[in-house]
Amino acid sequence: MVDRVGYQGDGFGLVDDKGRVAIPSSLRSSLAQNAPRPDGKDGGTVIIGVHQKNKCLVAYDPGFLKVLTSRLDAREAANTSDDGEFNYNIKRGAAQGEALPFDGSGRFIMPGFPRFHANIAEHAFFYGVIDYFEIWDPKTLLATEGLPEVMTSCCRYHCMQKGIVL
Repeated sequence: MVDRVGYQGDGFGLVDDKGRVAIPSSLRSSLAQNAPRPDGKDGGTVIIGVHQKNKCLVAYDPGFLKVLTSRLDAREAANTSDDGEFNYNIKRGAAQGEALPFDGSGRFIMPGFPRFHANIAEHAFFYGVIDYFEIWDPKTLLATEGLPEVMTSCCRYHCMQKGIVL
């Protein structure tokens, strides 16, 4: 596999009543580079799951699953009790996810439970965080304490551009 490219970029998507939304082009191009379709056509597979800490979703290419598993294995090893028992919740918090197809314009159908968990209704804010990208409900993002100011400002900017008042 070719070296992975990072997910940098941001964008805003409207979610229809069936949960369809489009991945912004800056993030979609990284996703396509990290996991090109074998037939050479546009589109591919994106894995969507819940974030381990925040009320948002994480999205990544199938190749990142190996990286994520390695990181989780290391966390388990570092959090083993004196009797050799490891913390089962480390992988439980990251295991929820589903591989989904996306088309050439980046459209995919967001699964019901992750969407419910992240409070995503009609708007989705996408934000690249190098290894993966996050998908947020804008209201939830702006109400979440401890996020970088640049991220909340970016979300406000996209809402302003779309004429969305939160």
